[in-house]
Formats: sequence, C-alpha cells, structure tokens
Amino acid sequence: MLRNTSSGYGRIAIAFHWTMAVLIVGMLAFGLYMTTLPPTAAETFQLYQLHKSVGFVVLTLAVFRLGWRLVNPSPKLPEGMHPLEKLAAHLGHAGLYALIFAMPITGWFMASASPWGIPTVLFNVQPVPHLPVPDALGTKEQAEAFFKILHKYGAFLLIALVVVHVAAALKHHFIARDDTLKRMVSTAPAKGDS
Repeated sequence: MLRNTSSGYGRIAIAFHWTMAVLIVGMLAFGLYMTTLPPTAAETFQLYQLHKSVGFVVLTLAVFRLGWRLVNPSPKLPEGMHPLEKLAAHLGHAGLYALIFAMPITGWFMASASPWGIPTVLFNVQPVPHLPVPDALGTKEQAEAFFKILHKYGAFLLIALVVVHVAAALKHHFIARDDTLKRMVSTAPAKGDS
C-alpha cells in the first residue's frame, strides 16, 4: 500500500513534497541572486538558462503532483484543529499550489515576450517554444514588463506563503504536539492508529 489513508502520506506524496520544497526554495534564492547580476554578462545568460530549465522541472513535477493528489487525497487535518485554522490551512495549500504553477508559467511568458528573442533551451539540450503573447498586452516590452511584475511579486508572495507554511508545521510539532509534521516525513502510522 502506498499511503496510510487514515493518518499519513505515502512515500510518493512525501517524495513529491520534499523534492519540490528543495527545488522551490532553491529557485527563489537563485532568482533573487540573479536580479543582482549585470544582465548582459555571459555568465548571467547561462544562469538564466539554468533557472528556466529548473523552472520547467518544477512545472512538470507540479502537474504530476496535482494528478497524484487528485487520485490520492490528502489525509484529514487533526481533529482538534480550530475551524479557522483548518480554513487557513486549506487556503494556504491552495495558494501554494497556485503559485507553484504560476511562477514557471509567468516566467515562460516573460521569456516569450522578451524583445531580445532569446531561446529557452532546457539544460542546453532541448529547445522550448515560446508561448503566444496576447496582443492586448501591447508591445513586446510592455508584455515582458507585465509578466516580470507578476513573476517578481509572485515570488515574494510565494516566499511569504512558504514562511507561513514552515511556521505552521513547526507550531503543530512543537506547540500543538500533533502528528502533522511527522506524517510528512514518515509513512509510519500515527499515534492511535492500528
């Protein structure tokens, strides 16, 4: 059996969670670092290509993870949680999922709208076509600026949600002392499960 349906996540859900957590935190830090680099430097080009390549990995994993979650729903939240806390948890997860998709998609649109016409080549091997940019967004410069704003502020919002997500997990572990965090690191049955 892949998942303990009564209390915890299975190995695949845990692998998705932690793999994506590492990639997303790394991409956020990498993205912030890249904004400090001179845009015309040769090494900057390679770093942007790497950033875009990993972004496509995140997008692909997000699709598979969402598919997995639809077939294997998450375990119920702890019984003792306040209804507002449960609502906040659901909204937080929905926000994380939305941004996990929005960040690579806005980045793809930003690269597609760029007037420089720089190709995206995944890991210097596989070319990726540009997306069609709606004419309603104006010139290429205007469209690129629009998607750059979405990507930038989406990153800041994602950072905030990740911080809240981590804080909530630590609160459950150290203050509420329930199994919320434990079930995302182990497939062992929670206390009280048979």
